[in-house]
Amino acid sequence: MKDIHFGELPFLKYDHEVSYCIYSPDGSSFAVALSDGNIDVYATSTWERAWILIGHGNEVNSVAYSPSGDRIVSGSEDSTVRVWDVITGECIFIFIVHTNAIPDVAYSPQGNVVASRDGAGTVRLWDLGSGDCRSIISEFGYINDMVFSPKGDAIAFGCYDCRVRLWDVTSGECCSILIGHTSDVTSVAYSTQGDILVSQDYDSVVRVWEVKAGVCRHILQGDRCTVLSPKGNQIAFYGENGVELWDIKTGACLRRFSGHEGYTNSVAYSPQGDQIVSGNSDQTVRSWDVETGECRQAMTGHTASVLQVLFSPKGDYIASVSYDDTVRLWNVGSGSSRKISNNHSGSIMGLKYLSKQNQVASSSSDSTIRLWDAETGVYIRTLTGHSDSVWNISYSPQEDRLASCSLDNKVRLWDVESGACLRILNGHTDRVFDVTFSPQGDHIASCGWDNTVRLWDANTGECQHILTGHSNSVDLVIYSPHGNQVASAGSDGTVRLWDAGTGACEHTLTGHSQLVLRIVYSPNGNQIASAGYDMTVRLWDVKTGMCSHIFIGHQGNVSRVMYSPRGDQIASASYFDKTVRLWDTESGECRHTLVGNRMQINAIAYSPRGNFIVSWSDAGEAMLWDVETGDCLWSLDHDGLTQGMGNLLLHPFMWLSPDVDSFIGGYGDGSVAVWDVIKEGDQHRVHTRWISPNGQLTVKDACVQDVQGLSDFNKRLLKQRGATGEPNVRLREASKKVLRMASVVSKLKSSSSNREALNLSSTSPEIHSMGRSDQQTEQAETIEK
Repeated sequence: MKDIHFGELPFLKYDHEVSYCIYSPDGSSFAVALSDGNIDVYATSTWERAWILIGHGNEVNSVAYSPSGDRIVSGSEDSTVRVWDVITGECIFIFIVHTNAIPDVAYSPQGNVVASRDGAGTVRLWDLGSGDCRSIISEFGYINDMVFSPKGDAIAFGCYDCRVRLWDVTSGECCSILIGHTSDVTSVAYSTQGDILVSQDYDSVVRVWEVKAGVCRHILQGDRCTVLSPKGNQIAFYGENGVELWDIKTGACLRRFSGHEGYTNSVAYSPQGDQIVSGNSDQTVRSWDVETGECRQAMTGHTASVLQVLFSPKGDYIASVSYDDTVRLWNVGSGSSRKISNNHSGSIMGLKYLSKQNQVASSSSDSTIRLWDAETGVYIRTLTGHSDSVWNISYSPQEDRLASCSLDNKVRLWDVESGACLRILNGHTDRVFDVTFSPQGDHIASCGWDNTVRLWDANTGECQHILTGHSNSVDLVIYSPHGNQVASAGSDGTVRLWDAGTGACEHTLTGHSQLVLRIVYSPNGNQIASAGYDMTVRLWDVKTGMCSHIFIGHQGNVSRVMYSPRGDQIASASYFDKTVRLWDTESGECRHTLVGNRMQINAIAYSPRGNFIVSWSDAGEAMLWDVETGDCLWSLDHDGLTQGMGNLLLHPFMWLSPDVDSFIGGYGDGSVAVWDVIKEGDQHRVHTRWISPNGQLTVKDACVQDVQGLSDFNKRLLKQRGATGEPNVRLREASKKVLRMASVVSKLKSSSSNREALNLSSTSPEIHSMGRSDQQTEQAETIEK
């Protein structure tokens, strides 16, 4: 196992919060600033701690290396600035004239000047030859950000008075003022050549300036934070809406990266500019291909929000800082994709089964659709084109086309055989939440956040009807079994029934006091069931629009409802009370309350024959129930590794073939799994047919003692991941038995020189078995060491 790479390095764990971390310019050392006032410096060749720089009396907010990498400057909550010698660990200078905390420090490109900015907005420039303060810049009011130009002759300030000021470092005077922002300027950045300056204000408006002329070239509007690419030709917005990439020259949005499920706190470009890494509140780190927008790798392990990410100077490592008080280190390779799995890089949002080709389609928050062989789990292809989460998918009855809807406001139509996008159905003005084919396959219905339902011609892509009437977002749309009616529901608490041919509203079903989370037609199409946030299930006559039954009993919102295949029973599930209830559709009586799920229930599904029902959590828990008795036949425990989406509208679960008892579920970590229900006498067991790999390093309880060629460095990593240093008891006992057997054989050999006395011949199989035992003995001795 010499020179093996596991894709990550041992993480650094602290007893205090990590404020900031940074690589030296040549990547040979790595500094970690801590809330206890210390700075840990590591040699990256071994990741052994070289120095603990002690001196600050409070949290260290910012650190910066000198261009040569032999010094570090630090700013602290204790209002002091310190300059350290990285080689000796000694403090060279202490600057104590600031009267507020120091959130920001920077070295000039020549390394002879240090800039420090305090909490009052004052900036001081320090001469490192003499230790004297060269300039005090405070007359502009509060300064939010600062950055040296690449040549070091100027420093740019983002100011509270809505201006960007350029300061001449040599003369100590303001040489240019860039005016145009209408709110305080929060960040500034130079291009590599220094000819372009990018500034962002509090309103998330970015201005691209030509430095020499002082002219604003472009105005961009994006998310809360920005970072400039190394070549200065692109800018990445990040924050609430993920990551967006914009072209500096044209001012156009190039692409959006989807997959994170929280707030993006940090983004960094690789030194070559071909990759982006992002850290998110969903506890993951993701690396992206800048050219294609594809997620190269989703890195998991943090147990709290990720605050900072950065590439090493060579681009071969990523470091991430989290609220879990750790710094994690990842080996990403130099300029090459480390795609270790065909898995989705985001949560599964929808699943559909294609019976003719025995395929499964999965949609994900990573903006892609993936096709899998249902029998083997072999990955077939990825359908790309959406620029945001793919909320739902639907196969045509002929199974030759697939429709998808996305938070990018679009509906796409795909060819199943080739994977080509046949049409883009444009019309919705906001996020699209649901899409479905008509039973005949000639029409498509979609709905979304623009409060409308749209009916499309599946062959031409023409929008034939826009159905309006809902007063809030429309989250659900379905066709009746005969295709003559469309039902829609959403946040306004109503269900509306529409004539599929004319688009006229036939009935508005009112009764739910809060939003409707699920609707479903009965198998014969005479009834429709609705489940709501008001903890009730309601049955409606589709001809009259009258409510025939109200099922009450759940202690939380009812997020799932489903008819049995015969239509005589309804199953409902509550996300929060974690129960499934089985109701008689005629009497309204609750036949069974299925209790046992420990996790919130994301989905339920009847088996094709109606004898089983499965309750499912996308965090990894499933339970198989007997419909007749209400008994739990099998359960799959939550593994603790996956994190669910927690969205009440998603349903990443379904039963597969009507001929075989098999079901499929989608996890919050992007993996997909298929199980088979096998009957053995009067008992049932569930066998995992396949599960798509998530690419994580899994070595829990593995023994690494005396593994040949494994470095101490990698041993540290494997033990952090759950491996043990000693063999487990069973392995040790088995090894001892092998040794005892070998010892007996050895004594027999030595006690007799006469082969005939042992009744053995040179060709006896026992002799060969003895040879194998010798090999086992040698292996066992290695394990026992």
